[in-house]
Amino acid sequence: MIKVLTAAQMREVDRLTTERYGIPSILLMENAAHAVARVITEKLGGSVKGKSVLVLCGPGNNGGDGTAVARLLDGDGASVRVIFFAKKDLTKGDARTNLDRLPATVELCESEEWWQAWEYINGRDWNGLACVVDAVFGTGLRHFRDDLNEIIGGFPGSIHVAVDIPSGLFADEPIVQPTQYKADLTITFTSPKVANTLPPASRCNGELHIADIGSPKELVDEQTSQLYLAESTDASEWLRRSEFSNTSYKNKRGHALIIAGSRNYSGAAVLCGDAAIRSGCGLVTIATPESSRDSIAARVSPEVMVRGLSETDEGSASDKAAEEVNDFLKNVDVVAIGSGLSTNGETAKFVRRIVEERTMPMLVDADALTALSPMPKGAYDSDSQPSDIALANARAYAKEASPLIFTPHEGEFGKLLGVEKDELGEILKDRVGAVRDFATRHNVILVLKGERALIGVPDGRVVVNPTGNSGLGKAGNGDTLAGILAGFLAQAVQMKIDIFETVVAAVYIAGMAGDDAEKRYGKRVMTASDVRDCLVGVFEELEYGS
Repeated sequence: MIKVLTAAQMREVDRLTTERYGIPSILLMENAAHAVARVITEKLGGSVKGKSVLVLCGPGNNGGDGTAVARLLDGDGASVRVIFFAKKDLTKGDARTNLDRLPATVELCESEEWWQAWEYINGRDWNGLACVVDAVFGTGLRHFRDDLNEIIGGFPGSIHVAVDIPSGLFADEPIVQPTQYKADLTITFTSPKVANTLPPASRCNGELHIADIGSPKELVDEQTSQLYLAESTDASEWLRRSEFSNTSYKNKRGHALIIAGSRNYSGAAVLCGDAAIRSGCGLVTIATPESSRDSIAARVSPEVMVRGLSETDEGSASDKAAEEVNDFLKNVDVVAIGSGLSTNGETAKFVRRIVEERTMPMLVDADALTALSPMPKGAYDSDSQPSDIALANARAYAKEASPLIFTPHEGEFGKLLGVEKDELGEILKDRVGAVRDFATRHNVILVLKGERALIGVPDGRVVVNPTGNSGLGKAGNGDTLAGILAGFLAQAVQMKIDIFETVVAAVYIAGMAGDDAEKRYGKRVMTASDVRDCLVGVFEELEYGS
């Protein structure tokens, strides 16, 4: 995970890099330019020789990065033209140094007024332009300009590269303007910014590269941000820690109990169980009402065990079903509850008892979330007494043994909050704040599904997951994610891996599998079963780098 910084925090890191460690700011700018030039060269096939490149530069440090990029690409044989949106005497410091270093072979247009840039553009032939580099504003934008985005977003057929963030976005906000252009790729430095990370602004970044330009990591760690971006290293490191050894066998790989399914929704239990057994854990058992046991057993992978429970829609049978589950818990490491359960009153009573009496990590999804809804507004209910679940969660975190993981989509999150659709819309204008508030208030790990899933933890950290796509918004994908999480959690308990880190890795990998399914089948065709099957390629890529 890498910290997401505000523009001010990033400036502080740059300042301390120079003051505390003696690394000149001009060197940081040069390192940034080299990072951009490397990515451009890679995207243009490994060489820029003979390629035509247009670099758009402002008078600030982002423009200084841009003129340094222009010099480097020119030195590598590219045909480079620069539009400088100011007069030279308006720039200073490192940016002016790099502007003055532009070689005579780089064609330069000074455009103090926007019409001068248009005049320059209209007076030249841009056929064959390979790349447009946006280094106009970066994190320094204060006022949006439609005409700028019209210029940058022109030149169809060219690769559009943004330096730090696409100009037109505000570094510390995820908002976009209707005319905002979309980069094909963005190279940001040291740490991502909010506009690189959160939608809808993140959609305008294209492929995001985070370049190390020499600022010590401890300076980033010192910043107070509690927002993070998940990285592939989080997933690959988790897989390394849970790798198979010569002494591995089923009881050492973890046992996941999945309480799922009902007479009318047996498919959800099948999807969840199949995903769990594919995740690498040693044993998976589905506990389901007796009426759905045969249906699930006939369809689920033969490696998954299926046990019948007393029906929870018959009188007070919920207590009997809960006792049956509790008798079996000594054999398992983690419980996942919710996929395809019914929502009648007895089932809700059953779910609450299982959650409140748990002694191990528990994943709560789908109908089980409905059974717990609405959660108390705070840590206390209307009588100013701790709710049963709030107390159970406090005990669980005190022991660091049985955290509760909630995985709602936005509709289920609204039910947990006890709010209507309009109020939920207002709350979700700040998704990070909403996730942080819920996780800290109720002592749960919260995975809020949707575009760029958010993972909140009770200490206030929130992690943005960058993998996944809208093709995952179909029936069954929530059950598949629940199964992957359950399988990962079972392994984590056996191997003593941090539960929060496990959730981050599992969500990242599930999203990667969704991205692989999109490439193979397309969003329209891909199914939850396709996502599960694509885990094979994801594990291979992360574990072996292929």
